[in-house]
Amino acid sequence: MVRSLKISQALKQLLRLADLTSLQTDTNPLKGLSERELIQLESEVGRELFGPIAKGHRREFFNTDPRVWIWHEEWRDINGKPQQITVKYEIRDDAVYKVLPGPRYEKVEGKELVNLRAAVGIYFERVMREVYRRDPASGRPLL
Repeated sequence: MVRSLKISQALKQLLRLADLTSLQTDTNPLKGLSERELIQLESEVGRELFGPIAKGHRREFFNTDPRVWIWHEEWRDINGKPQQITVKYEIRDDAVYKVLPGPRYEKVEGKELVNLRAAVGIYFERVMREVYRRDPASGRPLL
């Protein structure tokens, strides 16, 4: 049985974890990088969160701001034809929605919400340590 989360708690946790903007200080060695370059660095961490990537596949997982998360995957089917899917997760005040190709909006609930929250939490922990070289709990630089 999946542990249930109150949607408001899950939303607050997702938003708090995703706020990396406070790391843009004068002493930050990544300060000269563009937002796109920082997203690329973060995505290198995010792509690994869902297990091994099959040969010939490409995966990305990142956030463009604290309220928008992107999961993208590319591969070739058995006929060698390129395939791709992009899922955008929108964190709104009342719920989390995923936007699928079409576009199709679906409310994220239950196990999927728990999994998304876990992925965002792991992403935050790893990005803080591996990209920004900061302690995730305090925000202080790692020694």
